[in-house]
Amino acid sequence: MKARSRSSSTPAKHSSKQHSLNATEAWTKSRVLQEFEALADPKVRAKLAYFGIDAPKAHGISAPVLHKFARHIGKDQQLAEELWDSEIHEARILAALIGEPGKITPAQMERWVKGFDSWDVVDTACCYLYAEAKPAWKKAIEWSRRKKEFEKRASFALVAYLSYKDKLATDARFVQFLRVIEREAWDERNFVRKAVNWALRNIGKRNIRLNKEAIRAAERIREQGSRAARWIAADALRELKSEAVQARLRRKVA
Repeated sequence: MKARSRSSSTPAKHSSKQHSLNATEAWTKSRVLQEFEALADPKVRAKLAYFGIDAPKAHGISAPVLHKFARHIGKDQQLAEELWDSEIHEARILAALIGEPGKITPAQMERWVKGFDSWDVVDTACCYLYAEAKPAWKKAIEWSRRKKEFEKRASFALVAYLSYKDKLATDARFVQFLRVIEREAWDERNFVRKAVNWALRNIGKRNIRLNKEAIRAAERIREQGSRAARWIAADALRELKSEAVQARLRRKVA
């Protein structure tokens, strides 16, 4: 996302509430939170539970609106940290969108992972911030053994994104993570097993060699016998063996 000046105009409103701020005013934590209060939508907030999101401190602001904020603000790690510390659901999503991957350290990732409390915050941080950060692979391995559901989800969500974002990663690195997937396929918690499955499928769609490796891994997972393992394997094998996926992978090497 191309950075823009912190004095850019505000995003278009998706609320009937009226508010007005100086278009030249700098983007600060207080300004963002003031905007959030003006744009809060009880209907959007009410839908969070439907999507499996338990966020007591939430205003009810849709993802498209948050992405508009991010485009207007541009990249700003300092502001991202300030917004994260507010503990407001939408502020943490916006923080992940405006954070600067080049400034991400292992310590910063540890601070934030301990605050992960919903799948959408996890996935936004992994997709837009951590997948381009230098410590990504190291943290993905470390987090795979975490006990807390969303910390553990972060491991597999991150690798799901790295599977198509990290163009320089070797096949060996993904094969190594397939062993991690096999090891953790027993976990029946909803947001963990779905992320384990997601990482397995994405690795298997990277190229033909990894497709074969992922299929073999899925077949071994199926033999583990647990309910979670059977679901993960069946869903992954259905997609990885499909003609659509196989044809796309053949075209990549044609």
